[in-house]
Amino acid sequence: MTINVTMPQMGESVYEGTLTKWLKKAGDTVARDEPLFEISTDKVDSEIPSPASGILGEILVPEGQTVKVDAVLAIIKETGENGTALEPTDLTPEAQTEKPPEKPVEEKKPKEDTGGELRIQQAPDKPEVSASARKTSGINVPEVRTQAIRTSPLVRKIARENSIDLQDVRGTGLEGRITKEDILKYVNDLSAAESVQSEQPTPSEPALTEVQIRETVQQEKTSSILETMGRFVGETETVPMSPMRRAIADHMVFSKRTSAHVHTVFEINLNSIVQLKQRHKEEFKKREGIPLTYTPFFAKALVDNVRDFPVFNASISGDEIIYKKPVNLGIAVALETGLIVPVIKNAHLKSFTGIALKIADLGDRARTKRLKPEDVQNGTISLTNPGIYGALFATPIISQPQVAILGIGGINKRPIVIDDAIAIRPIVCLTLSYDHRLIDGATADQFMSAMKNRLQSWTQWMD
Repeated sequence: MTINVTMPQMGESVYEGTLTKWLKKAGDTVARDEPLFEISTDKVDSEIPSPASGILGEILVPEGQTVKVDAVLAIIKETGENGTALEPTDLTPEAQTEKPPEKPVEEKKPKEDTGGELRIQQAPDKPEVSASARKTSGINVPEVRTQAIRTSPLVRKIARENSIDLQDVRGTGLEGRITKEDILKYVNDLSAAESVQSEQPTPSEPALTEVQIRETVQQEKTSSILETMGRFVGETETVPMSPMRRAIADHMVFSKRTSAHVHTVFEINLNSIVQLKQRHKEEFKKREGIPLTYTPFFAKALVDNVRDFPVFNASISGDEIIYKKPVNLGIAVALETGLIVPVIKNAHLKSFTGIALKIADLGDRARTKRLKPEDVQNGTISLTNPGIYGALFATPIISQPQVAILGIGGINKRPIVIDDAIAIRPIVCLTLSYDHRLIDGATADQFMSAMKNRLQSWTQWMD
């Protein structure tokens, strides 16, 4: 009996995906729910589990190919009691003539790729040898440390091709994650070091005089300057768009073509919320196990505000308006490879703490490629926070088929006038991008005025 492995539906208005990596090869045994392959779309970049246990048979779609949703990617053959794949003849009463068993060909299996996490096992009684030493000496020594390293499949591919030990690479990404730039810099530095070592003069070569050394250094500086000038003046580098980048580009252009984008910006005095956060952040982290940030305050206020303005929780289909009862809040999360918007389902039924915990959970799973297809579907309104990078405000693009998105700017202390006196207060600019086909300017400004009032009058802590 065989099971089809198909391309899953990864979000609304997503009709295709790119198969970026097979985590198993034909002939490997797979378990149900074990990571089987990676895909990339504009909505999610994720590992997909196996739909059944058995042996991975024929792989029909190679890595790098884009296919429609529900397309068959591979075949899984269910195994019998002895662990071998059940062929169609095994299930029929007619016995087939036995063939002499073929001599198995030993195949050296590559090191198992665990997706987002690489685990290196302890090897006792072996000296530790660095990646550079193994590469230059040709010595094959097992790894000797145990550690979990967060990387992307691309980083691990570069490391394998260059015999790099990821333990030797310093990650500059979130929580020490090794980025593409980190591994490429390490490869370049390693190559430069080996080049310098190979160019060292042998004992039979005469030593350079001080004048010759100065001249050599000057020539190298001049060559470097000319090379840099040439790179910026005449040279270019062309690389293909990643599947996620290409899909994001298509979706953003589609949204600008579809919705009549209009933006309105409001200044909000966050003094009360800043004081609440300072008073409760230690208690909150101790109780819930996550830091208390400002995002849940904006998310909770937005969800409550939408309940009073249902037109913001709607979509347009032809000449009809579809009003949606549940408020499913999309939270934009920046990734190394693009942007993803996981969704808090039924956010209007969640408490402040419930929203905060869900934001932390979705953000963590988005960055480690553990989102499920349903985590990015059916959003009704979205929130994005470019202010964490220092932006004063932004004019975000609406995520189709939604009709509005709220952008949060940076929180900065500024002088403002309060009761005819100048005071220093933490100020944030909120930008509402809305679809003018459905929402008028007056309605948008009323919505933002109510949002401003909610945030500025937030004086009591809520769980």
